Amino acid sequence: MMGGNVMWFRHGLRLHDNPALRRALQDRRTPFFPIFVFDGETAGTKVVGYNRMRYLLEALEDLDTQFRKYGGRLHMIKGKPVDVFRRLWEELGINKLCYEQDCEPIWRERDESVRATCKQIGVECHHFVSHTLWDPDTVIRVNGGIPPLTYQMFLHTVTIIGDPPRPVDDVDLRVTNFGVLPDCFYKEFVVFEKTPKPEDFGVFLENDDIRMIRWVGGERAALAKMQQRLAVEHDSFCKGSYLPTHGNPDLLGPPISLSPALRFGCLSVRKFYWSLQDLFQSVHQGRMSSQFVTGQLIWREYFYTMSVNNPKYAQMEGNSICLNIPWREPHGDELQRWEEGRTGFPFVDAAMRQLRTEGWLHHALRNTVASFLTRGTLWLSWEHGLKHFLKYLLDADWSVCAGNWMWVSSSAFEALLDSGECACPVRLGQRLEPSGQYVRRYIPELTNIPDKYIYEPWKAPIDVQQRAGCIIGRDYPSPIIDHLEAAERNQSAMRELRLMLDKAQPHCCPSSEEEIRQFMWLQDVPQLDVST
Repeated sequence: MMGGNVMWFRHGLRLHDNPALRRALQDRRTPFFPIFVFDGETAGTKVVGYNRMRYLLEALEDLDTQFRKYGGRLHMIKGKPVDVFRRLWEELGINKLCYEQDCEPIWRERDESVRATCKQIGVECHHFVSHTLWDPDTVIRVNGGIPPLTYQMFLHTVTIIGDPPRPVDDVDLRVTNFGVLPDCFYKEFVVFEKTPKPEDFGVFLENDDIRMIRWVGGERAALAKMQQRLAVEHDSFCKGSYLPTHGNPDLLGPPISLSPALRFGCLSVRKFYWSLQDLFQSVHQGRMSSQFVTGQLIWREYFYTMSVNNPKYAQMEGNSICLNIPWREPHGDELQRWEEGRTGFPFVDAAMRQLRTEGWLHHALRNTVASFLTRGTLWLSWEHGLKHFLKYLLDADWSVCAGNWMWVSSSAFEALLDSGECACPVRLGQRLEPSGQYVRRYIPELTNIPDKYIYEPWKAPIDVQQRAGCIIGRDYPSPIIDHLEAAERNQSAMRELRLMLDKAQPHCCPSSEEEIRQFMWLQDVPQLDVST
C-alpha cells in the first residue's frame, strides 16, 4: 500500500493560516489527498439557497485551481465521510487525517464517528483550532467550567487567557506529492472531475438574477477584499474614528464586510484580527479596544462559545439559555409575506428582497427585519427567522446566527425582557437612508413615489400614487399590520411577562444601555419610541 495523508476540508476553505494543512503536509514523501466531502451537511449545505451554494462551490473551485497549479487537485466526493476515509484506508493504507475544528455541537456526531473509525483502523486523527480566535473549550475551562453568560464576562475571560495565536506560516506546495484516488472510488462514490454547479445538488435560482452586489467565494477573492477593507480601516484610524459603517451605514455602496469569507473560512479570522491590530499599532502605537471592528469578531467568538455544549441552542424548547416566550402562530400568509418582502413596510421589504437575491444584509438591516418579525411588530418566533437566514444569508452559521436572533428578540443575552430598543421600520429607514434610493433599488414598484412618502407610501394621497404609477394595495401591498398598535401591544406583553417570571434565567444578566445600543446599531440615535 502507498499510504497517504488526508486533509479534510469542511470550513477553513483556504491555504493560508491552516495548521491542519501544515500537519498533513509534514512528510512531503507521503502522498497527499486534499478532500472535500459533500455529505448533505458540510459547510451548511443541508439547508441552503442558491447564493450560499454558489459561494461554497466558488470557494472549492478556488482551492482546486490553486492545487492544480502544483500538479494536484481538490478531490470533491459525494458520500459519507466515514465511508470515504475507511475506503481510503482499505485501498491505500492512509495513515493520517487532519482537519480544522468545528466547535458547534451540530457537527459533533459526524466528527466523533470519524474519530472512532480512525481509532478502529489505526489512522492518526488530528484537529486544530483555527476557525475561532480562541478554543471555546479553553474559554469555558478558564471561566470555571461554564460559558461566560455575558459579553463583558467573555471579554474578561479571554483577557485572562491572553492574545489569540498569530497565523501560522503559509504552506509551500511546490514539492507536494499529490495522491491519486483509486479507480474503485469512481464506481462507489460520486467523484466530481470538475467543480459542480448548484443545480447538480437540486439547488436552483429562485428569481431572476438581478443582484446589485456580486459576492465571489474563494480564498484569493477574500484576501483581496481584506486588503480593501484594511485600507478603509486605515483611513478610519487616521481620522480617529472606529467602525466607519456603524453610525452612518452606507446601504447603497459596495459592502466592505468580510463575514462570508470568515464564515466559510476562505479568510482566516486570526489573519484578519492580527492585520487589524498591527495596522492600529502602526497608526496609534497602541492596542485596539473592543469598540473597534475586532469587537465584532469577539461577538462571533462569544456566540460560538455559548453554543458549544448546548445542542438545543438554535431552538426555543429545551434551550437552557432561551426564554420560553409565548410567540403567536403565523396567521394566513404573514410569515410568507415577511420572507418575500411583501409586508407593506418598504424598509423591511427592501431588506428581505436583498437577502433573497444577494445573500447579504447590513447588520442594521438584519436587526430591523428581525425586530419586525419578533418583539417589534409581528410577535412571531425567532426560529422562523433563523430558518430563513440559514438558507439565504451567506455568512449565516448555526451558532452566530441563532445567537443574534435570540438577542434581537429579547430571548437571551440581554437584561430580562427589558430592552426598550425596538427598530421602527419607518423612523430607522428615514434616518439611515433618507433619499429612499435603497428602497427603490430593491422595490422598483416604488421608484416614482416621492421621498416624503417612500417609507410610508400608504400615506401618499391617491393622486400622488396615480402619478407615481403605484397604487398601494394593488401595485404594492398595504401594511400587513398597524405597526404602532402592534409595537405598543408587544411592549405591554413583555412587561407582563417580566412580572410573571420569578427570577431571571442565567442568561438574563444585566446588559449596559451602551452595549444594547451598539448591538442594535442605534448608538448614535436618540432613544427611539414607537411613534412615526
